[in-house]
Amino acid sequence: MNVVFISPHFPEYYHNFCSRLKDRGVNVLGVGDCPYDMISDETKNSLTEYYYVGSLENYDEVYRACAYFSSQYGKIDWIESENEYWLELEATLRRDFNVTTGPQIQDMRWMKFKSAMKEVYKSAGLKVADYIKLDTLDEALEFTKKNGYPVIVKPDNGVGATHTYKLKDDEELKDFYNHKQDYIDYILEDFVPGDVVTFEGVTDKDKNILFSTSHYMDTSIMDTVNDASDIYFHSEPVEGKPIYEIGEKVVKAFDTRSRFFHFEFIKLSEDKPGLGRKGDLVPLEVNMRAPGAFIPDMMNYAYDVDTYTIWADMMIYNTCFYEIERKYYVGYVGRRLGIDYELSDAEVADKYREYIKIEADIPQVLAQAEGNHIFVFRAKTKAKLNEITKAIIAHKKKKAAPKKAVKKTVKAVVEETVKTVEKKKEPVKKTVKAVAKKVEEVKEPVKTVVEEAVKTVEKKKEPVKKTVKAVTKKAEETKEPVKAVVETKKEEVKAAVEDTVKVVEEKKEELKEVVKKSPRARKAVKKPRHKSKKR
Repeated sequence: MNVVFISPHFPEYYHNFCSRLKDRGVNVLGVGDCPYDMISDETKNSLTEYYYVGSLENYDEVYRACAYFSSQYGKIDWIESENEYWLELEATLRRDFNVTTGPQIQDMRWMKFKSAMKEVYKSAGLKVADYIKLDTLDEALEFTKKNGYPVIVKPDNGVGATHTYKLKDDEELKDFYNHKQDYIDYILEDFVPGDVVTFEGVTDKDKNILFSTSHYMDTSIMDTVNDASDIYFHSEPVEGKPIYEIGEKVVKAFDTRSRFFHFEFIKLSEDKPGLGRKGDLVPLEVNMRAPGAFIPDMMNYAYDVDTYTIWADMMIYNTCFYEIERKYYVGYVGRRLGIDYELSDAEVADKYREYIKIEADIPQVLAQAEGNHIFVFRAKTKAKLNEITKAIIAHKKKKAAPKKAVKKTVKAVVEETVKTVEKKKEPVKKTVKAVAKKVEEVKEPVKTVVEEAVKTVEKKKEPVKKTVKAVTKKAEETKEPVKAVVETKKEEVKAAVEDTVKVVEEKKEELKEVVKKSPRARKAVKKPRHKSKKR
């Protein structure tokens, strides 16, 4: 048997697919865009021969590689990559080299386009989220009026959660529409509340499931990609579960023959009119290839099998030789650079040494969706698995006072404040009484001063009147001669009046000071006491 494997060097652990075939006598012929000297020894040893091309995007180069292999080894039986990105390349090569195993060009639409996937799901009797193709802004706004917010926008033909966003209102929708990538065809989809649950496995040529399992995504892949947050998920049994029954339907509907498959569903976290009740599974998308992020290895650790061997035996013998029995729960945590964790990578490895199966740094091109540094671990119980997960993802936080201590502190502050107010009450009372007493004491003196001032003014008024009359009379008698005298007397009168006014003003100021300390001022003194009570 001759198997062409596209990009056997990436992801790095994909040499496992190749080595299991080679161990069974298959000619494994690798085509890659990495120079032979730069690929790992594991990859080199897993291949019968390797053909280097400048770019896997250059179809002519890849075609010539397959033509060379065909001339050297005979007819090509399988062309595989187990990579979403190269599915169309695989199908085109199958057509040109008459390879009948695996999906063909005509199958690409429903394998690659999410809008077409939904139609296949519907044909299987499954309900899917309402959606439209994002053509015009008016159509999008009309869709949101009907379905409400939030909505999900994503590429119709996309890999992972790249360019996928949750939009909360008209403003965000308009902003996205005005700045979207023109070369990408998007769909606008009704938001489905819940968590992603996967169903993956291997089928034979008759669409029978040889081996399968499930994984529960504890974090949103969309949020993980967009926010660069931690990613963690764990395995779940499928035996006797609703997901297995639904998974069988999807396998049949998508004509899944001789394939590693990876289906995604949303488990409703609440009732959703038109879709189902809380706990029901809503189809999300289908992938006709092995799951990423070390999930094949997680399947191995959960069942103590080798999924790469199961896959190879399916291709060669169309069967599985393992007795499938679940034994462990398996978890995955992808950490991010730049986050200060409670435990360092070394501390995690040391503390949970007996549970950890894989620890690795992830290439930057995959780190966005998988994390920068990952741990794969397993335990007999889900409780132990959760304990390990929480320890690995725990971030350092600023120490805060315990709640009880905070309560005590608040209580102490209140009590101290009350004491302070009570202490200040008496001095304030005494001050008010003293002010009132002082006001009463100065009342009579002030009255006397005012009366004396009035008498002084009255005494000075008569002489002034007499003087003015005399001057007027004299002026009439000798107007011109006396003009100068009159002017002189006028100035004298003016000065006398000003002196009198000054005396009055001085007395008025003294009176104001006294008035300030009168009963009216008592209220001003009491104000602080009112404020203290309010506090």
